[in-house]
Amino acid sequence: MNINKEDMSLEKLNELLAGLKMTIISGIFLAISLVFMVFHIQSPIDPAWGAVIISGFPLIYLALIRVIKEKFVSSALLITVAMIASIGIGQIFAAGEVAFIMSLGALLEDYTVDRAQNGLKNLINLTPQKGRKIIQTNNGNFKEEIVNVNEINLKDTLRVLPGEVIPVDGVITKGNTSLDQSIMTGESLPIDKKPRDEVFCGTMNLYGSIDMETTSRGEDSSLQKLIDMVKDAENKQAPTQRIADKWATWLVPVALLIAICAFIFTGDINRAVTVLVVFCPCALILATPTSIMAAIGQATKYGVIIKSGEALENLGKTNIIAFDKTGTLTYGDLKVSDVISKKENLSNEQLLKITASCEKRSEHPLAKALIKYTEENNIKFDDCEDFQMIPGKGVKSKIDQEEIFCGNLNFIKENNINTNGLNETLKYLNNEGKANIIVANENEILGIIALSDILCEDAKEMIKNLEELNTKVILLTGDNIQAANYFSKQVGISNVHAELLPEDKVKQIQKIKDNNEMVAMIGDGVNDAPALKTANISVAMAKMGSDIAIEAADVALLGDDIEKIPYLKKLSNATLYNIHFNITLSMCINAVAIFCSVMGWLNPVTGALVHNIGSCVVIANAGFLYDRKFDDNIKKYNPNEPVKNNEILTHSHDKGNLNHSHKNLDLGEVITFNGSSHTHKHMH
Repeated sequence: MNINKEDMSLEKLNELLAGLKMTIISGIFLAISLVFMVFHIQSPIDPAWGAVIISGFPLIYLALIRVIKEKFVSSALLITVAMIASIGIGQIFAAGEVAFIMSLGALLEDYTVDRAQNGLKNLINLTPQKGRKIIQTNNGNFKEEIVNVNEINLKDTLRVLPGEVIPVDGVITKGNTSLDQSIMTGESLPIDKKPRDEVFCGTMNLYGSIDMETTSRGEDSSLQKLIDMVKDAENKQAPTQRIADKWATWLVPVALLIAICAFIFTGDINRAVTVLVVFCPCALILATPTSIMAAIGQATKYGVIIKSGEALENLGKTNIIAFDKTGTLTYGDLKVSDVISKKENLSNEQLLKITASCEKRSEHPLAKALIKYTEENNIKFDDCEDFQMIPGKGVKSKIDQEEIFCGNLNFIKENNINTNGLNETLKYLNNEGKANIIVANENEILGIIALSDILCEDAKEMIKNLEELNTKVILLTGDNIQAANYFSKQVGISNVHAELLPEDKVKQIQKIKDNNEMVAMIGDGVNDAPALKTANISVAMAKMGSDIAIEAADVALLGDDIEKIPYLKKLSNATLYNIHFNITLSMCINAVAIFCSVMGWLNPVTGALVHNIGSCVVIANAGFLYDRKFDDNIKKYNPNEPVKNNEILTHSHDKGNLNHSHKNLDLGEVITFNGSSHTHKHMH
């Protein structure tokens, strides 16, 4: 019990003497001592003792804690030995200088780490503290009440007004709005939300008032999970860091041996003490953690969460990156890709209108994607009658007394409609991995609506940038070979493995590792989870609400922005270079300083200065990594960024020749392809 009280007292004393204020006071004592030395002012007690006591006690406390409790010989022990040796030979100023500059170096390290943690601090600061809860009164009426977040429970109804922050995760029950989700996803554009849409803690309600039902408490919110994940990243040490820590265990006896030899051969105790002072491996120990933390901090600014220093280092060593397709290279969402009119005088817009009018009551995923598409582009529906859905085949209904059929090829044939001339078009679309809705009336084919996953617009440039970084790229997908080849050609990936089950992806990753290659896996974190876990390093496209995406991978891209992959590779490479440079620099400084100490060119005072300047240089060099610009295309949130419009792709076929017409209804841009000739016409 008494021992525990002593420990608590020593710990409180250590906390009292550490920190910026006490370090400043320590420095004042040291400055007064220097003035006394320069002007030969006599004093019964050297003011440098103030620096020895204030800055030296935390140093001794740390050394003893690590030796006694953690069984760990650290650099603090070597510095303590150097300080005590300086006192032993009457060099009080040198002892105070060693202790003070080490305290100053610790403050600089804390400052660098604090800057590296700005992304985490921003996340924590954005954690909502209160919410507007809808409560039923005794008389059956409802009222709003402002409550603390910890008073919000599951299934509670909350109201969020324009300009307020979403306090917890939930689902909208009433109202429409737009949210700024940049804190969670890195997206710079507001996201429209309607009833039944999910909303996430920490995002900003921009326009409309909404009511929402709570789906998670504050401590379980998506924002809190991100905060916890960043905190975990700080507590994990990379292999290089652990190696540097181990070096301190043998540096202590080596330093003592060299100091003893210097004293034996020169007979000068000052040289031996100076060796101990300059041998302290502080710069070496600081080389890795400061670089790792600076890199993790920079990545956080751009919406990239790196869970550990080990992950960052492994990515720097990676020479092969494997991509999933759906949800990674593509958006993972069906969109209308082709509108192909087969009837003369029937425009593409008219074909869309007829098809959507017929399909609007269908629950099929293709129908839903089509309806969403037409609604987004303000295409009006006609009333339909006698709607009938035939599972696995299609739908039919009457529009203006004309019977319309929408479905697959077998459905059309079963209704005795002539399908001549469709084979070439369907083969072309199937080779691109697209799903098709054939549209016909009782007499003839009207056209085809094709739907496809949409390739991420930055995918091709991203693959090119990776190859320029000497990184091989492969595609691992469960899609059919036609779709895989189509998308891989568009982005420039030549090594393709298609029709893979999750266990097949694992086998492909393991095969690469068995060849002594370092491989990274990029996926959506759900069906790719086994492959993500198998790879040396895994990166998840952290879609909203996908806990598996975040938890399964070493790195999470919050905005699903694949153009950040090359940035991440550059950052990892630069971090490894920074670590190796810092280690080399610290060892060179120590080697030169030891030689100068043995030769008598440095004394304990100047030796302490040289040694700690090296530590400060290492810390500053790591700090530069935090602000370094690796890619001009990677930008932070910009509210003035123009809106990107969704492209509508329409096709028309004439007499067996493949003629494609692409039309963007938002911009009014028409692009026509006739065989191999391309003509572009802009109509605004």
